[in-house]
Order: sequence, then structure tokens, then C-alpha cells
Amino acid sequence: MSAIDDWQTVLTLFENQRYVHSLFFAHLSMEKLLKANWVRCQLENIPPKTHNLVKLLYDTDFDLIHEDINFMQAFNDFQLEGRYPDHLFKLNKLCDLEYTSNILNKVEKIRIWLLQKV
Repeated sequence: MSAIDDWQTVLTLFENQRYVHSLFFAHLSMEKLLKANWVRCQLENIPPKTHNLVKLLYDTDFDLIHEDINFMQAFNDFQLEGRYPDHLFKLNKLCDLEYTSNILNKVEKIRIWLLQKV
């Protein structure tokens, strides 16, 4: 499953202090897991062409707590902002070891939960 491979990339990038890129790949991994679960919950087998984690989540049969939904909404920023050079400077200042560790810990909790659902 490519979402698992992406998670290995997350860990490698994090270990090499490439925090913004680590979070970008974490978003990518989460998106793929949500799309896999979307396919499980839908009659169609082609997920929508969106990177919005919350949209994908709402199209499944999952019930996450409000705090997790808010986190996923905020985490969407790493999909878009991580792609554009003008945002990288801002993100590089924000994404230090502590900040990135906190986010990846939250992602890991949801990621494991999603893996159990696929």
C-alpha cells in the first residue's frame, strides 16, 4: 500500500530534519488512507479528486471526535502550502522539531485507526 510507503518517507524526512516535507508526505499518506476507506464506503471505486481530508472523511462512515476533525482541517494546510515556494519560508520557521513531532504524533494516532478500517 503506497500510504505505508509514504509513511516511511515521512519518518526518513523527519529524521533528516526536513520537517515541512515530512508533514507534506504525512498529509499525502493520510489522504491515501482516507481515499482507500472512501472506496470501501462508496458504491464507486474511484475516489474524488480532492486533497481535502475533511471532505474525504465526511464521505465515509467514520465518526471522529470534533477535536480530530479540527486537526484534520488544519492539517490540510500542509498539502497546499507545502507545494508553493512562497509559503515554504513561513513553514520552515514554524516547523521545528517540537512542532512537527506534535503534529506527527496526532497524525500517527489517526493513521493507525484508519489502517485498521481498510
